[in-house]
Amino acid sequence: MPEKLARFGVTVPEDMLAEFDDCLKRSGKENRSDVIRQLMRSHLTEERWQEEDGQVYGTVTLMYDHHTSSISKALTAVQHVHGEVVVCATHVHVTHETCLECIVLRGDSLHIKAFLSALGKIKGIKSVDTIITSGI
Repeated sequence: MPEKLARFGVTVPEDMLAEFDDCLKRSGKENRSDVIRQLMRSHLTEERWQEEDGQVYGTVTLMYDHHTSSISKALTAVQHVHGEVVVCATHVHVTHETCLECIVLRGDSLHIKAFLSALGKIKGIKSVDTIITSGI
């Protein structure tokens, strides 16, 4: 059964709407409603994520220097300790020194935040990029 839709009006400055429409055209999107729904979902997901309320899904992408002492061991240990949220991980050798690891997550936002906090304590990680969604 399809979702029941509600119609509502939004008042914005004309120049903002023109810029928004230009942006939609450049991106190949034709439907304002679809983009506004996506923006609303993103906002609701962020709220859910920040309020530690409910199941969320996401990825963490790490870049790190694999020559850093014991970093591979530390990454594996953290993933085992937080196994309730780690679905899987993929490891890619980028250069002789640098590795990329993508970790797929699923679980309560509080547990995922604990996992991310533990990752943040590992020395040698160059960057951490996180994308979280709630499936709204």
